[in-house]
Amino acid sequence: MASEVHAHHRLGEPYKRKEDARFIRGQGQYVDDVQLPGMLYGDIVRSPYAHALIKSIDSSEALKVSGVVAVITGKDLEAANLAWMPTLSADMEAVLAVDRVLYQMQEVAFVVATSRYAAADGVAAVDVDYEPLPVVVDPKKALAPEAPLLRPDKKEKQPTNQIYHWETGDEDATNAAFAEAESNGVVIRQDLYVPRIHPAPIETCGCVADYRKATGKLTVWLTSQAPHAHRTLFALVAGLPEHRIRVISPDVGGGFGNKVPIYPGYVCAVAASVTTGKPVKWIEDRSENIGSTGFARDYHIHAEIAADKDGMVNALRVHTLADHGAFDAAAQPTKFPAGLFHICTGSYDFKHAFVDVDAVHTNKAPGGIAYRCSFRVTEASYLIERMMDTLAHDLGKDPAQLRLQNFIKPEAFPYRSALNWTFDSGNYEGALRLAMKNVDYEALRQEQAEKRARGELMGIGISTFTEIVGAGPGKHFDIAGIQMFDSCEVRVHPTGKVLARIGVQTQGQGHETTFAQIIAAELGLSPDDVDVEHGDTDTAPYGLGTYASRSTPVAGAATALAARKVREKAKKIAAYLLEVGEEDLEWELGRFFVKGAPAKGKTIQELAFAAYTNCPPFLEPGLEAVNYYDPPNLTYPFGAYICVVDIDCGTGMVHIRRFMAVDDCGTVINPMVVEGQVHGGLTQGLAPAMYEELAYDADGNILAGNFQDYLIPTAMETPLWETDRTITPSPHHPIGAKGVGESPTVGAPQAIVNAVVDALAHVGVRHIDMPLTPWKVWKVLEEKGLTSD
Repeated sequence: MASEVHAHHRLGEPYKRKEDARFIRGQGQYVDDVQLPGMLYGDIVRSPYAHALIKSIDSSEALKVSGVVAVITGKDLEAANLAWMPTLSADMEAVLAVDRVLYQMQEVAFVVATSRYAAADGVAAVDVDYEPLPVVVDPKKALAPEAPLLRPDKKEKQPTNQIYHWETGDEDATNAAFAEAESNGVVIRQDLYVPRIHPAPIETCGCVADYRKATGKLTVWLTSQAPHAHRTLFALVAGLPEHRIRVISPDVGGGFGNKVPIYPGYVCAVAASVTTGKPVKWIEDRSENIGSTGFARDYHIHAEIAADKDGMVNALRVHTLADHGAFDAAAQPTKFPAGLFHICTGSYDFKHAFVDVDAVHTNKAPGGIAYRCSFRVTEASYLIERMMDTLAHDLGKDPAQLRLQNFIKPEAFPYRSALNWTFDSGNYEGALRLAMKNVDYEALRQEQAEKRARGELMGIGISTFTEIVGAGPGKHFDIAGIQMFDSCEVRVHPTGKVLARIGVQTQGQGHETTFAQIIAAELGLSPDDVDVEHGDTDTAPYGLGTYASRSTPVAGAATALAARKVREKAKKIAAYLLEVGEEDLEWELGRFFVKGAPAKGKTIQELAFAAYTNCPPFLEPGLEAVNYYDPPNLTYPFGAYICVVDIDCGTGMVHIRRFMAVDDCGTVINPMVVEGQVHGGLTQGLAPAMYEELAYDADGNILAGNFQDYLIPTAMETPLWETDRTITPSPHHPIGAKGVGESPTVGAPQAIVNAVVDALAHVGVRHIDMPLTPWKVWKVLEEKGLTSD
């Protein structure tokens, strides 16, 4: 029996539940599917201008449209003290513009009607009189003395467009190291731009708000990655008692950080429901999602490395200008306004480092969300991997060999970085050498040399990145002031079946499968005997949600520890039933038995039944536990990626011939889930490298407001990903897991850019900014005389 159960649930096996269609793909209800009796529909009037005064709003014609029930303006919300809402970065964002709009697509009015069509007609009938104002879309120009002040509402505390200046590291020691390198070593410098992009989830943002006057209770079906945090924010914004707010996040159709913030449409739907007493549904369209919800990246970086003449790195110096848009709605922990950007020393043993970041307002949509990365880690990883390649090319060294000589050594862990992160564990050389072996790296370099001799362009790009995930710890990490712990409740029924409720929210990651496996491994059950619930604040324990690859590192740990609490109570019951002391019992998968007498034991199912029928008098009946886990440190997954490209000299087209991804996420719970996460993450790393960019013209008009202009890779553009893994468990995590969902997105872009630059390094090319469009690459080829007819 025990060995049969063991075979069902061992961590690291590709277990699929019998109901895998439900648990792996997900067949839950999307927010757009929610239909309630008497439901009304909301639609939003949006500004066509990037910066303008609102002289007047005339809704009289809209109210004449058949089916239109109400039109809510910023002035209406101001009268109800609902005009402003807090952002995740402690800024105040207008729910509906009151006196001025600050970006194109900003919300101006909310139309409530009996159908979506009537609401859309009502939006078209609202007449807004605007007075255009000067527009600032360049963050560098936003800092100029003559730049218009974009946030006069904050002028007493913030008299310019600069939001903050943040710095970390030892500036004096770093400057001294650079001075020494200028005389006796090598200094490289590079300007890098990580473009503004958008997560573009399958399901756009939306909600259904249902306020019942009879009970005073508000239920909100919401596309949320953090239902509990959103419940708290609704209580703060709307002034409703939190215990009378229920947030339900069904099977959310993708998030990637886009569904962490609170958006004006949510607040307007709640306000409309409270006002009308009817359920109100709001769902945005694709252009609204791309144009107004949380963007990612938009970092202008100047980076420098000081090294000796053999390429041993010594110091890193980075200055960054961050474009946060009209409101500072970046998803960052309070103590780290630039997120975890200071992980930018990467996998290398820098002795000194200094980083500063200046954030500014512009006339663009607000954001700075963690798009499938842990708070600006993608930008940090991109800069250090591009800089290491630049250093290698300037020194005439092989990029792989330069990395190998500068890696943090395995025996140095736990390793304290120059910017004060404690890396938990790593074997960077092992991952890179495995990737090199898998692609036959030496043969590729030989092929590249032969092709160059024939005038053909082939490049080999390397990315050996270190991620930082698992936010908390609570003493350093919060969301809207709430410490970033997470939770799990494990309830074992009398028949030995388990219901687990977790504080994180799933958007397709397979939590229902992997968390069931964690519990099954701890209790010696089959995962088929474990159901996992999430996304309902009335039933799930309080948690901070899913983003920044924190589900397994934080909630997964809470789940393991909650199951261990259950097992400890089961041990006490076993000792009572077997009439021995607890110290006389041993555990094998699925049962406790008496030392020296293996036949004398009790299975976990028998102990569960006894917990409800024959519980020891010194224990409370029942078999359940809850655990709130605040991690002692973050976890540091890592990887080594190698990308091989060929460039068409006639068109500038880049063809990715091979891409080998070696990841290390510590203990692997389910290889199938890990593989799926890696494949999806690699494609979302390919996207900004070659296709995606949220571009604006000088007047603040968004130039990529739909999927005709904002290019996302499809299966046709996605190469065949090759994957492998090493396993270096986290020493402080209960099961050694580190997290993997974001690592490929963090590691892939620079591997692709490095490959393209590597193909052109012999003619002096050192950098090309993303996205690497054919036109952009062709212009470089033309400049270097490499184009062909």
